[in-house]
Amino acid sequence: MEENQFMIENIPIKLWGESKNKVFLYIHGKQGYKEEAKSFAEIVCKKGWQVLSIDLPEHGDRKKEKDKFNPWIIVPELKTIMKYLNEKWDTIGLRATSIGAWFSMIAFQDYIFERCLLVSPVIDMRELIFKMMSWESVTLEKLKAEGEIPTSFGETLSWKYLKYTIDNPIEKWESPTSILYPEFDNMTNLESVVNFSKNFKIDLTILEKSEHYIHKPKELEYLKEWTIKSII
Repeated sequence: MEENQFMIENIPIKLWGESKNKVFLYIHGKQGYKEEAKSFAEIVCKKGWQVLSIDLPEHGDRKKEKDKFNPWIIVPELKTIMKYLNEKWDTIGLRATSIGAWFSMIAFQDYIFERCLLVSPVIDMRELIFKMMSWESVTLEKLKAEGEIPTSFGETLSWKYLKYTIDNPIEKWESPTSILYPEFDNMTNLESVVNFSKNFKIDLTILEKSEHYIHKPKELEYLKEWTIKSII
């Protein structure tokens, strides 16, 4: 499979597959990197697509960056990438994981993809932040007063981040979309993903006995089969 690496502004890019008129944009989640798109590319490039994957801030070739893994940095970057894709390809799809799916849905609400595949997506970031606040017994008043509060589980609660989620809800999603949701996902409640899927007419598949991070051999095999079914 052909692979090419280049930059769009300051964003490291990897392009998979021979030249085609269709491309999937691959957005990784937290702790991810652009090279993880290889297994996805091995499937869809045989179906007439290319795959363009990127490193989000503080990940992959951008690990040395600090304080940039947030929506007010990433959403404008994704819009820059979309401008490039629209100039080079006729047909565009989206494959996004976890928080990468949330960033993508914020950035691309007004765009209609040919096909979207969302894996373990964070659907409601506001809900997730309030959940993390409850784990640490942090009140809204305390977070607003202190601005940022480190947690025992390694995340930092941020008033600015919470305010962003309140001011930027996902109100529209018209792209034909399939979601693969792990049954025991602690990042997004089942009720939230079911309601989201009903509201936006999304095809929802629940991966039984699985957690947010899909990585076990049987889970990866199911992911592969689901991907093949979802792009036909």
